[in-house]
Amino acid sequence: MIIKILSVFIMASFIVGFTWAFAISELERATMEIPRLENAFGQPITDNVNVNQQIQISADITNNQQKSQNFVYLVQIINEQGFVVSVGWISGQLTPDQKLNPSLSWTPKDSGEFIAEIFVWEGLVNHSALSNYSKLNISVS
Repeated sequence: MIIKILSVFIMASFIVGFTWAFAISELERATMEIPRLENAFGQPITDNVNVNQQIQISADITNNQQKSQNFVYLVQIINEQGFVVSVGWISGQLTPDQKLNPSLSWTPKDSGEFIAEIFVWEGLVNHSALSNYSKLNISVS
């Protein structure tokens, strides 16, 4: 009798532990932190950007899973009229718990106010989000 109770307890513990390991929600599969603008040398840009100045749109992404994860780091730039003026992406694979800081370059051709929207997706065909997206305001003079 004790063996049966002990077996049930061990099995229940295993099932509960196993369930928690896979209880990560879709938007928690990866984390995107510290979205930022940088110059070509990785230094933060804290003031206005100049027309024809190449900048980097960067963020830190982390795979929160215990398995490898394909990803696409996608950035779109939107002008004051709400039109997308630039789209770029890089893709790769994150190993379990890997942290990576991808960046994409953009060179503004016009002055004005722009928004960089940053996404981390599973892929371009399967654009299932791995984390919440971020926005950065960019002032170009």
